[in-house]
Amino acid sequence: MNAPRLIEREVPPRTAWALEQAGVAPLLARLLAARGVREAAELDDSLGQLLPPSGLKGLPEAATLLADTLQAGQRLVIVADYDCDGATACAVMLRGLRLLGARPNQLGYVVPDRAVHGYGLTPTIVDLALEQQPALLVTVDNGIASLAGVAHARAHGLKVLVTDHHLPAVVDGAVVVPDADAIVNPNQPGCSFASKSLAGVGVAFYVLMGLRAELRARGAYTEVPRLDGLLDLVALGTVADVVKLDANNRRLVAQGLRRMRAGRAQPGVMALFSAAKRDASQAQGFDLGFALGPRINAAGRLADMTLGIETLTTDDPERALALATQLDAINRERRDIESGMREMAEARLDALVEALSGALPPAVALFDADFHEGVVGIVASRIKDRVHRPTFVFARGADGQLKGSGRSIPGFHLRDALDLVSKRDPGLLAKFGGHAMAAGATLAVDDVHRFALALSQVAEEWLTEQDLTRTLRHDGALPPDAATPETARLLDAQVWGQGFEPPVFCDRFELVSQRLVGDKHLKLRLRQGGRLIDAIWFNHVEMLPERAVLAYRLSLDEWQGQLRVQYVIEAAQT
Repeated sequence: MNAPRLIEREVPPRTAWALEQAGVAPLLARLLAARGVREAAELDDSLGQLLPPSGLKGLPEAATLLADTLQAGQRLVIVADYDCDGATACAVMLRGLRLLGARPNQLGYVVPDRAVHGYGLTPTIVDLALEQQPALLVTVDNGIASLAGVAHARAHGLKVLVTDHHLPAVVDGAVVVPDADAIVNPNQPGCSFASKSLAGVGVAFYVLMGLRAELRARGAYTEVPRLDGLLDLVALGTVADVVKLDANNRRLVAQGLRRMRAGRAQPGVMALFSAAKRDASQAQGFDLGFALGPRINAAGRLADMTLGIETLTTDDPERALALATQLDAINRERRDIESGMREMAEARLDALVEALSGALPPAVALFDADFHEGVVGIVASRIKDRVHRPTFVFARGADGQLKGSGRSIPGFHLRDALDLVSKRDPGLLAKFGGHAMAAGATLAVDDVHRFALALSQVAEEWLTEQDLTRTLRHDGALPPDAATPETARLLDAQVWGQGFEPPVFCDRFELVSQRLVGDKHLKLRLRQGGRLIDAIWFNHVEMLPERAVLAYRLSLDEWQGQLRVQYVIEAAQT
């Protein structure tokens, strides 16, 4: 993998100065200004600063539908998705509806098996839900493209509420939404909600706020129930789904992290911290994205997401820990499968490059008969990171067709690219969907090469040589007096993530020593201006020259009971 091009972020000086004048620490003011924060009010993460639910199209109809169902004593079934966002959205809806007055016998849920039912509200998952005799189906984190599934449910006399955040289907060049009784999705046509980046769990939370307002207007409460106890789940699903952390999402995540640090999260969330050997009192977004989220996702990849949902909905701490321990074991199995499959995918990639005389195509599609359907998305992400190309990885599904998951790079809208591929070659894709940076596609077993050529053709047209060069945006040099545990704690206390990337600093260093630890990590001792600094480069084994420009993150490392600053290297230029 070639070294990335290092580009320093621009800092609007007047904005940084204004943030400083409002009491923001100078270094943090510079970092925030470079990420688009314009005034200190944007940093207020209190609940009162959340966008009001009133901007969501379809919310009044959804609230009425839910309130009517609950007050009539009818049963509703939630149709979840098999990833962390879908699991947390289902748990938020189940817990929230109980808080708002639903009786236990009114609530049920189903979650698709990716190998059996496919994605979303398919007719087969509707048939499974019908066994619970509901009056209403509620989708969470799916449904906006489920035209056939919604029609099937309506044909059986069910009412349908779709709550989702994905892009609608495009049929014959026109955006089409299902014929549901109500749809809440910030990305549906005509919705004016200011945050288009809500995760599925965020949409579910907003639907509950709308329902609470409706029931309150009907005089259902002497004391209005609080919903903020659900925000740990909202934070987990939002970070795990890698949606853009705009100001509204950052508030949702900040509130959830605050509950975790205070020990007031759901038993299942606390159990996941324990299973992952992480300290909930020091919870950060990194923990949600790289420790808790993968353990929930592992259930949907290799087993049954029911296990993840039960972990998040139980109120029994002992049961929660037992379930979280199962999820941890499944996640270890997932890592083993992923490791082997990644090696196979990289071998396929190397063979492809060799066949093209050393050239790398502008888009990559890989398939092997031994690939596992449950981890194609993870492996696609790893290959994409290695080659900085839009990447699809396919595995054979239970129905004999190939099920692929794709990951993209900035400047290449993956769902739109699939739409163009399908228009140019109408018989190629049996099914596709997704959004800009991640998408899925189904095709016949003999069509991978055809698909790879079609996707590469679109990439050739849309992407420039600069687009295909990996870049790392950094925040310039870290002031020498800022390399302290206090600075690390200040940065760790912020909410960073997709679209609001954590700080990466960049400077030139002299290398005093370097050695491998654990056979795969490079441990470094750096010198800069008379200071000696410890650093580590994870999963990097190539030695560096005596002097190098290093991009790094600031982290806290505990050694012999003492906290000290350590630089975590992200890239180098020599």
